[in-house]
Amino acid sequence: MLELLFCAFFTILPDFLVRRYVQGKRIGVEIDLFSVWYELRYGITACAMLTISLITLVFYYHPSTTNVTSFFRTVTILSETAGRVEEVYLANNQKVEAGDRIFSLDASSQLAALKTAQQRVKEIDASIIVAQSDLASALGKIVQAEGSLKQAQDELDVKQTLFDGGSTVVNEREIIRLKTARDGRQGALDAAIAGRESVKAQITVLLPAQRASASASLKEAEVNLSKTIVYASIPGTVTQFALKPGDYVNPILRPAGILIPENIDAHIFQAGFGQMATQVIKPGMISEITCLSHPYKIVPMIVTAVQDTIAAGQLRPGDQLIDIQDRARPGTLTVFMKPLFEEQFNTIPPGSKCIANVYTNNHELLESADLSTPRWLFYHMVDTVGLIHALILRIQALMLPVKVLVFTGH
Repeated sequence: MLELLFCAFFTILPDFLVRRYVQGKRIGVEIDLFSVWYELRYGITACAMLTISLITLVFYYHPSTTNVTSFFRTVTILSETAGRVEEVYLANNQKVEAGDRIFSLDASSQLAALKTAQQRVKEIDASIIVAQSDLASALGKIVQAEGSLKQAQDELDVKQTLFDGGSTVVNEREIIRLKTARDGRQGALDAAIAGRESVKAQITVLLPAQRASASASLKEAEVNLSKTIVYASIPGTVTQFALKPGDYVNPILRPAGILIPENIDAHIFQAGFGQMATQVIKPGMISEITCLSHPYKIVPMIVTAVQDTIAAGQLRPGDQLIDIQDRARPGTLTVFMKPLFEEQFNTIPPGSKCIANVYTNNHELLESADLSTPRWLFYHMVDTVGLIHALILRIQALMLPVKVLVFTGH
């Protein structure tokens, strides 16, 4: 309507003035309700063509959308294990800092496993002490076996010397008995040495490995016990939190609530523009928004990024072939914007529904000396008609409460 009224001043109004004051035609006589089209046909036709051209020009070079919002992240409050709630440390809508306890689960089984792991470590430590005593015993047996072997060898050597000298005091049977005794004591020494090596292997290899395994089991039990207490990993506000002692919590099926973090990117707005705006909207362009949560307020923004893909083209492989006609709904161009002045944005909460305009600016191009006159006039006109869209946004801001409260009743 605004564009139509604007164009009528340059088309219908001059046509009427010519016919009224130049041709002398009077309203109600030559110009009446039935002859308006014939008498003002040139002005009406020119007005319609100019209005359509102006609307096309405005909406193409200065895109607008009602699909604007500031998304914020939420974190689901979950325990890493399933169990029954033992104690709740927070209330709903309470602010938390990183590291604050939220709730704890019943830890009786974890405590039992921890105690078992601790006792296993103590048991292996005791086994190491016993093995060290066994090592001392094995060393004593080796000394004893070495003495017995030396005694048997000395006795054999004496008797062997006498026997080799032809003495009748020692016979061959006695020599054989002494050799057998010597070999037996040698076997006892070898067994004592093997026992010592076995005890050493227990002390240096087996028991340390068993202790490391027990320590790992103890660490696992401690970790499982720590999982029974749920902490806030980031600062924020707990909401939808109605947990009570005795409730059952499952990390897959039954979350405990939602944590809304302190959003450092809450002032980043995402807008979905029509695909026709793909060649127009670029990072660095100036835009404006007005939101339902703060009517009558126009916030100047700047385009920070433009997503290079259209979400409607997303494809997830499945067991059926995709028919393109099933995707009749066109996707939008996702544009990221942030306010030029942060202080103007403090009263608009994240998640607000907004309306946005983006304005084409050809100021630098118009300053170029190589620009031809027709192109200079065209780009100058493009920048000028952006005023119309800015005015429309302000009219929408004024009418937004009426539209929402009166016509929709929300």
